[in-house]
Amino acid sequence: MSAVDLKRAVFLDRDGVINVDHGYVSSWDQFEFLPGVPAALWQLQSAGYVLVVVSNQSGIGRGLYSEADLAELNRRVYRYLLDECGVEIAQFYHCPHHPTEALLKWRQPCHCRKPAPGMIEQACAELRIDPSSSLMVGDKVSDMEAGQAAGVGRLFKVVPAATAQPLAGNGDGKEGVVLVNGLPDVARIVSESRAPA
Repeated sequence: MSAVDLKRAVFLDRDGVINVDHGYVSSWDQFEFLPGVPAALWQLQSAGYVLVVVSNQSGIGRGLYSEADLAELNRRVYRYLLDECGVEIAQFYHCPHHPTEALLKWRQPCHCRKPAPGMIEQACAELRIDPSSSLMVGDKVSDMEAGQAAGVGRLFKVVPAATAQPLAGNGDGKEGVVLVNGLPDVARIVSESRAPA
C-alpha cells in the first residue's frame, strides 16, 4: 500500500475535547458537546480528514458502566453528528483497562491505554490512515505522548483559556505541541494552513 492510498485523520480524545468532562460520562443524558465542536468537526471533515475517537474509558474497568453502555452512547453521538451536522465519525476506539484501579478482569498493563499508541495504531491499520499526515487533539499529556509514539504529524493540546499561549507559526507541529482553547481553534488553524498565500 502506497502513501498515496492512505487517508489522513484527526484522532480525537473524547472527554474535554468533544464533550464536557463531567467525570465518567457514560450516557447520552450526561453528554454535553463543548461549544463549537460539531461545527469544528464538520470543518475538519470538509478539509479531508477522517474523524477517529480514541478514548481511555477506565470507567468500564472500574465497574462504573459497561461496554454496552459505552456502545450505546457512541451510537447516539454518531447518529446526532451525522443526522444533525453531516459529520461522520469513522470509528470509536476505547481502552477499558487500568493498570491498578480496575476490577481484576480489566486490571492490566496494556498497549491500548494512552499514553500507549495502541488505539491509534489499530485505527491506522484498520482504516488505512497515514499517521504522519494526521492530527492528534487531546487535553492530557498522555494524549500527546500517544500521538508522538504513533508518529502523528501534528499535536494539539486543549488547555483552559487562561493558560493557552499565543499560537506559534501555523501549528504544523515542528515546534512540538500546539496549545489551543478547543477544537474550533484546531479547525481554524487547519483552514488557515490550507488557504492560498
